[in-house]
Amino acid sequence: MKRFYKDVGVARTPDGFQVLLDGKPVRTPGRNALLLPAQAMADAIADEWRGQGEEIIPASMPMLRLANTALDGIKASREAVIDSILRFGEHDVTCYFAERPATLVARQTEAWRPMLEWAASRHGAKLATSTGVGHVEQPAEALASLRAAIAAHDDFALAALHVFASITGSLVLALALADAAINPAQAFQMSRLDEEHQASQWGQDAESAARAHALAREMDVAFAFLAASRESVKA
Repeated sequence: MKRFYKDVGVARTPDGFQVLLDGKPVRTPGRNALLLPAQAMADAIADEWRGQGEEIIPASMPMLRLANTALDGIKASREAVIDSILRFGEHDVTCYFAERPATLVARQTEAWRPMLEWAASRHGAKLATSTGVGHVEQPAEALASLRAAIAAHDDFALAALHVFASITGSLVLALALADAAINPAQAFQMSRLDEEHQASQWGQDAESAARAHALAREMDVAFAFLAASRESVKA
């Protein structure tokens, strides 16, 4: 699509912040008003619009995409989204320790045990762990606690939380990241201990490295989106 606007602005309304293109408010693909909870988020999305050249490239506007997801997708099916995020807790990567080698087991123990203890302390979710790839059934009360922790987030935070859990394969790491108990780089590294071990043994090809870099970047954007949604200057 060719760029159809010249000026980009931000306006505050009683219902939220809006991004304006030539004075007209932006709408989502679902034709909902793009009403944002904080000026920091509106400013970030406005910058994405300003950064477009002669052609509009949607892939270059990840903050807008997350806002659209919150307003078009999550708002309309919030309970289903919460259930989808919870499934990462049912099969959380931090609950499956390797049997060998000892170096990998030690790294997993050092990284994951504190996170599992954090989930138990912060959310009352005492998750079961196992070695190997066999499925471990999680206690119903732990999953109920995790679901409550997810549901405590608003729609914009859920959009970020889903990204965190999808990339890491871990609801524990996603919630810790949303709570600022860890940062994106730490969460990403802890989710890839097995991959890093394999790479240290056999090397990493360029395609895998590029994919890892893209996923890490996606995590950073989602974390920035979450932080912007919590900006103190709100509507």
